[in-house]
Amino acid sequence: MHPQGYTTDVVQLQGVNYGGFPGQPGVVQHTAVNITAGQPVITESPKDHIIWSLFSFVYANPFCLGLAALIYSIKARDRKVVGDVDGARRYGSTARNLNIAATIIAAIGFLIFIITFTVIRVQTASYSSYSYNYQY
Repeated sequence: MHPQGYTTDVVQLQGVNYGGFPGQPGVVQHTAVNITAGQPVITESPKDHIIWSLFSFVYANPFCLGLAALIYSIKARDRKVVGDVDGARRYGSTARNLNIAATIIAAIGFLIFIITFTVIRVQTASYSSYSYNYQY
């Protein structure tokens, strides 16, 4: 990626002389970088979210979403090993979405459990204090 106004020429490495005698021209190493216009260059490998899928499978597995996320994570890892980057991205994205759904459903379920437990506990405590104060 070059700033605007600069040409894309082959530039010699400065201060490096390979072969030949001092002061004489020798073999010079060149580096060329091809940049395609309009196509994004993707350098990072696709994520498979395997750890998140394992946690979703073990701890938060509502409607078997954790199992499905784990299966898609393993498929994404297999695609990445084979070299199919697009397939790995697709499977990784599906695994991420399933993990998000499993995490949200498990968190909401946990909150409902805590609220229900607290309400029942408060009701039980107020009922027991009411029945002790009642005169027969």
